[in-house]
Amino acid sequence: MSRTWVIPDSHGCLFTFRTLVEDLIGLRQDDRLILLGDYIDRGPDSKRLIDYIIQLSAQGYEVSAIRGNHEDFLVKAWEAAMNPRGLMNLMSRKKLRNEWIESGGDTTLHSFGVDDMRLFPVSYIDWIKSLPLYVELDKFLVVHAGFNFDAPDIFADEHAMMWIRDFKVIPEKINYRRIIHGHVPVSLDFIHASLKSDAYHFIALDNGVYMTNRPGFGNLLALELSTRELLVQPNLDML
Repeated sequence: MSRTWVIPDSHGCLFTFRTLVEDLIGLRQDDRLILLGDYIDRGPDSKRLIDYIIQLSAQGYEVSAIRGNHEDFLVKAWEAAMNPRGLMNLMSRKKLRNEWIESGGDTTLHSFGVDDMRLFPVSYIDWIKSLPLYVELDKFLVVHAGFNFDAPDIFADEHAMMWIRDFKVIPEKINYRRIIHGHVPVSLDFIHASLKSDAYHFIALDNGVYMTNRPGFGNLLALELSTRELLVQPNLDML
């Protein structure tokens, strides 16, 4: 029987991600793997984590990688650096870059072996731009951050899908499906509660893999959608 696994924000933690995929999940060719974005920043191996995701797809595994806000942040910082005569002035470009760096972008640049945004490999920017913002399933909508339910068309607000932090689900707008998202780290206790009760219109899966010094956080999770089996892999990259 094929399985559908959802893995939230992995933030450059390659060893943790690989251990979860290969050892705990034991990924099979008939499985589907849905990734919630934020593959970069904070952790030490953003480049090699992206390479591993691309490799899985090349090996024939069904991988649906969604774009997260950290990928969006990187693309915006890169575009600003590559277009110095654009609408954004020098101060704004520096502010954008510095904000991304402060959000963990320094580790991403280090993993790619560059310190100048203009030297960032274009092929990875193109890969990020190719990523979808959500995945529709029969019983679920899978997205990085969430949806703007105040919008007439929730799928038209692309910024919200990557960046929104608070939203109230209007079930009839999504045919009473349940939203699965990452983006905002929540405790393991909260995640277990949302899985056990159908009163929640969403399942939040981000446990803050990089938050290794905070009790109840610091793990990378995988949720199997048909059985609701939840696998928990402690961080192995930032010990």
